[in-house]
Amino acid sequence: MTVIAVIDLGSNSVRMTISKYHQDGHYEVLSRLQEMVRLSEGMGEDKVLQPEAIKRTLNALKSFKEALEEHPKAKIRAVATAAVRQATNQATFLSEFENTMKFPLQVLTGEEEAHYDYVGIVNTLNINDALILDTGGASAELILVRNKVSVHEISLPIGAVTISEMFLEKNVINAASLFKATVALRQMFGDVSWLNDAMHLPVVALGGSNRTLAKISRRQKKITDMPIHGYHLSMQDATEIYQTILSKNLVERQKMAGLAKDRGDIIVGGLLPLIELLILLSGQQVIFSQAGLREGILFETIKQDTGQDVIAPEPASMTVD
Repeated sequence: MTVIAVIDLGSNSVRMTISKYHQDGHYEVLSRLQEMVRLSEGMGEDKVLQPEAIKRTLNALKSFKEALEEHPKAKIRAVATAAVRQATNQATFLSEFENTMKFPLQVLTGEEEAHYDYVGIVNTLNINDALILDTGGASAELILVRNKVSVHEISLPIGAVTISEMFLEKNVINAASLFKATVALRQMFGDVSWLNDAMHLPVVALGGSNRTLAKISRRQKKITDMPIHGYHLSMQDATEIYQTILSKNLVERQKMAGLAKDRGDIIVGGLLPLIELLILLSGQQVIFSQAGLREGILFETIKQDTGQDVIAPEPASMTVD
């Protein structure tokens, strides 16, 4: 048996999953930690990680470090995504991270992030053909899957925090602001040459903002016994929920059942890539995933270490975040 901790330092949140796996490919999650740190907040056009955001992030990581002390022999894989990837003061932050945690932080390329998303999903959801969308705080990964094989992967420098800070108001969303954000997204999607190959395919959505749609839907329908992982939502239901969110001010959004209060100011921007893709590609349904980057890293580690294919747990035991 081997214990492994995977830390995912994103632009909006930092998460850690500690798991144990066996030589036959079975694995079990021991614990999960998550903190909203908004690391990309205020980076602006100069792409500088701000002192307060760094402080919040390092303080959150200290609690992770305490949890790791219970597993002194654990393998540790710590990775960072868009915020650190884009930061002009990346080297300084990486040094501060290592001084705090006593192990290094690997900065993933956008393509590596997309690849791990694909590995996490294809091993836990029964999909053959789909477009995967992972909307983070400062980037969005798109993966086209055909016959369970990833045929195209790309990372775009837009996410819930960046869209919200660049275009949208925190309180009442102005129609002109939303239009500017929409035009910018459509131009970016238009530059992805292979995106039309995903016409009419289901969209597999992951990331905290996207999963919020599923959480709101479950609360509306009073569903308590169905996991988010594998949850389906029609395009019509998705757009209706989005319209409801758009109609509310910040305080009203923060009171919506299923919407985390600390996402209220970025949820409109965070959901916009998914809604625009559904419209652009005439997508008829969304399938939500709670597996992604951390699971992808775990599964590849298990495969490399044991030579066995991963034996994934049931959807109900997947992470809830």
